[in-house]
Amino acid sequence: MNSSSADRIKITPGFWTNLRGIGVEPIDVARQARLPLTIINEPLVTTAQYYSIWQAYSELVGDTAMGIVKLATAYETAQYPPAALATFHAQDYRDALNRMARYKQMCPPENLRIQEEGEQCSIELEWQDAEQPGPPVLVGITLAYLLELGRRGTGRHLTARSVEFIHPMGDVQALEGYFGCRVQIGMDRNRLMLNRDDLDRPFASYNEELLEILTPALDRSLDERQSQLTVSAKVKWILSRSLTRGRIDIQTVAFELGMSDRTLQRRLTDEGTSFKQLLSQTRREKAVAYLADPSLDIKEVAFLVGYEDQNSFYRAFRSWEGETPANWRIAQEQWRSALVTE
Repeated sequence: MNSSSADRIKITPGFWTNLRGIGVEPIDVARQARLPLTIINEPLVTTAQYYSIWQAYSELVGDTAMGIVKLATAYETAQYPPAALATFHAQDYRDALNRMARYKQMCPPENLRIQEEGEQCSIELEWQDAEQPGPPVLVGITLAYLLELGRRGTGRHLTARSVEFIHPMGDVQALEGYFGCRVQIGMDRNRLMLNRDDLDRPFASYNEELLEILTPALDRSLDERQSQLTVSAKVKWILSRSLTRGRIDIQTVAFELGMSDRTLQRRLTDEGTSFKQLLSQTRREKAVAYLADPSLDIKEVAFLVGYEDQNSFYRAFRSWEGETPANWRIAQEQWRSALVTE
């Protein structure tokens, strides 16, 4: 994704209004985040600033879990931005969640992956930039908001089946009280599991006329945003968030893009590239970024870029950089040390 467009995040005035509603002053948040006070009136912020604002909020509240529960339950529906407002007035919970997942594509930094299977519905939160994951409080408020959406829309106190978080979230009991289920910490993903039957529940707030006004405008905005990206950029973006999911092929990516693999192949050829080349480029870029992090061992890096065994990764890396991952890492460390001593 184009970094200049992806690194601008819209903060609605309603966000600051709702912080005041729970006794947290925006000025205090800006100061805690070490950001200029003018940030409160800025319609667009960078990803780093956005994360700093959320982290500062969490620190001021004192506990991540309490910060999540307080804001999720206090957020005024009237303060929702247009995309969120459209979900609140959807026909049923399923319609609302699908609209939310679609419109999240316009609102970096997160994406939602929804899968229905058996008696449950899984909603997984993923970051558009895997190397810049958001703070725990943002993860928690995003998943809590999805449940809150169902509760407000249906008028019922819905509960989740389970919730999983990667990082510590503070008072887990407070989160279990809010979600109404077991909350697990230290998992390999951030995921909300819902009862699939709840997705069929109609929304009391359903407003067909309002949706007819909001939906076309939002769809146009989404289409304009997506049309600014080449097919190659879209493929690399999907690949970058899918490398750790095992073997990934052109059929899988084509399905996510809503086209046949033959059409995707043709579009990539028109842009002077191929699926195989893009997969190799994505792996190479990710490998170099991960190897720059000394806390990751080479076996972990191999897994993160989609290789099941270390030897395959070594062969691929040598073809990219002309040396082994270990030697490349040593050379980079020596280069950085030389810069520091100059």
